[in-house]
Amino acid sequence: MNFPFEKIALDFDNAVQQLGLSVSAEQKQKLLSFLQLLHKWNKAYNLTSVRDPEQMLYVHILDSIAIAPFLSAQRYVDVGTGPGLPGIPLAIMNPDKHFTLLDSLGKRIRFIKQVAYELSLTNIEPVQSRVEDFQPDSAFDGVISRAFASIADMLQWCHHLTNQNGAFLALKGQYPEQELQALPAQFSVLKAEQIVVPGLDADRYLITMKKTELEE
Repeated sequence: MNFPFEKIALDFDNAVQQLGLSVSAEQKQKLLSFLQLLHKWNKAYNLTSVRDPEQMLYVHILDSIAIAPFLSAQRYVDVGTGPGLPGIPLAIMNPDKHFTLLDSLGKRIRFIKQVAYELSLTNIEPVQSRVEDFQPDSAFDGVISRAFASIADMLQWCHHLTNQNGAFLALKGQYPEQELQALPAQFSVLKAEQIVVPGLDADRYLITMKKTELEE
C-alpha cells in the first residue's frame, strides 16, 4: 500500500486542532516521518497488527500524543514500548524531556534505533530488556505503560524503576474498574482522565498512580 502523505497530513492537522495541542512544523514532520518508517518496516518486521497507514495515524500517533499534556516530569521509561509507542511520539512532542524505551524484542529495539538516527532524536534511549530485569542507573520520574499488562502486574514489575515521588501512568481502553479494585495496597490512584482521541472509536483512559507513603 502506498503512503497517502497529503491526506494523512490533513487528517493530522484536523485531529491536532481538536485535541487542542500545539505542534510545530518540525514536530509534525517528525511524527509523520515516524509513521512512514513504521509503515515501511512493518512489512518485514511485523511491528504492529495495524497495516493501514491512515489507521496507524489514529491508533498509534494521535493516541500517543494525546497524553502529552499530562507529562509534567523530566525522565520517563516507556515499558513494553513495542515499536516505540507511545515513547517516540511523546519524545517528539516533549523535546525537553527524556524517554527510555524498554522492550525485550531485539527487532523492535533495532527499529527504534533506526528511527532515532533518521529523525535525529537525542532524547530517547532504546534498551532491550525484560522490565523486571532492568536496573536503571538512576530512578525515573515516571513509568508509562500502554497495552502492556494489567495494572497490578505493571506495578509489581515496575515498582523498582521510579524515584520516591515517581508516578505510574497506565493507558487503558475501557475504564479498568476491576483492575483498580485489585490495586496493591502500597499504591494509590491520583487521577483517572478520560482521553478523547479524534477519529478513534474507542474509550481511552489515563490512570495515574503513585506509591503510598508508609508511616514510620
